[in-house]
Amino acid sequence: MGVIVQLGGQTPLNLSLPLKNAGVPILGTAPEQIDRAEDRKLFSELVRKLGLRQTENDTAVSVGEALEKAQRIGYPVLVRPSYVLGGRAMEIVYDDSELVAFMTLATEASPERPVLIDKFLEDAIEVDVDAISDGEITLVCGVMEHIEQAGVHSGDSACSLPPYSLPDYIVNEIKRQTYLLAKELEVRGLMNVQYAVKNDQVYILEVNPRASRTVPFVGKATGIPWARVATKIMLGKSLKEQGITSEVTPKHVAVKEAVFPFVRFPGVDVVLGPEMKSTGEVMGIDLDFGNAFIKAQIAAGQNLPESGTVFLSLADRDKRDAAEIGKKLRDLGFDIVATEGTAAVLKAAGVEAKVLSKIGEGRPDATDLLKNGEIKLVINTPSGKKSRKHEILIRSTVVARGIPIITTVAGAKATLMGIETTRDHGATVRSLQEYHAG
Repeated sequence: MGVIVQLGGQTPLNLSLPLKNAGVPILGTAPEQIDRAEDRKLFSELVRKLGLRQTENDTAVSVGEALEKAQRIGYPVLVRPSYVLGGRAMEIVYDDSELVAFMTLATEASPERPVLIDKFLEDAIEVDVDAISDGEITLVCGVMEHIEQAGVHSGDSACSLPPYSLPDYIVNEIKRQTYLLAKELEVRGLMNVQYAVKNDQVYILEVNPRASRTVPFVGKATGIPWARVATKIMLGKSLKEQGITSEVTPKHVAVKEAVFPFVRFPGVDVVLGPEMKSTGEVMGIDLDFGNAFIKAQIAAGQNLPESGTVFLSLADRDKRDAAEIGKKLRDLGFDIVATEGTAAVLKAAGVEAKVLSKIGEGRPDATDLLKNGEIKLVINTPSGKKSRKHEILIRSTVVARGIPIITTVAGAKATLMGIETTRDHGATVRSLQEYHAG
């Protein structure tokens, strides 16, 4: 009958037009429509046609062109080669010198295609949506709110289904835009859309007319095998014929968490960014977000403490959140040790914290306490694109000793919310089938 290209990630999409040109029938969404979503210029035209919002963006094929367009768009910008896997060679750059250094790597990763340049939305909430369409009916399989803010690769970010903080009107607007995109692209099968939400505005980041890595997670969270349903659509069986005519919003909360291989690579930095580092994922399910999140952390190997000392060190841009995180830690009964700058912010907010010496400038420092087993949890956000050597030393020491570490403010807040919920209400123990049975 033909070939299915939408269940194998990015590589089959790249092959869809060459396969069709070679006379191979493509089942599901047409290769020409796939190209409209994958080609940046064609996609921008599609977004404008539908009256939707996209971050300012452009493409470049040379260093000079990239500098000119990045300066026009305004730093920071997210730069990436087109048609690549797993965010490879993707970076957030903040100035001309970083952009020049990036361009060499980007053109090596995708020499025949232009580099994509997008305005980077700082402090935005990223949202993944999986949808399915048979050409007549389009259903949203799941709306997933990322816990880490935009800038962390979607494959590395924890996410919650249904969203845990987005208001209903934003979720409804995201669904409306998803229906429009599926209709315009004449989707037959699965589609994944990534959005960013900032100041109550919804921006489209990208559309992939294929199954995303989130489809197995969404299937388990909703109880519907979406890949099987999509395959039947591609073979000619409509959603109605399959008995699926309405969307499923679970009464429970499912949290997906990424699993990383850092323990196998001594000395590697654990900080997350646009390039994907995870090698697996796990899921936690409960009746509320806090307990589901903690279950996902436990499954991912983050054995979070119930008491003890927490090392807190936040980058300057994150220090505005230090007081909130510090107060919550103290309310939960944790002791805090902090670097000088973070400790000063805590002190000004009335939060007690012991000041640690900088590495190499006195004892004890953070690595001493870590090696002695005195620190039970580390919350450390990186100071910039090129983290300081002592930050990397701290994070690699943490990984080597199996101490849980959090490297984003959003992750820290979600973790503390989860610890509080579990302590106050306790987790629910149920089988997956019991959750789907209600």
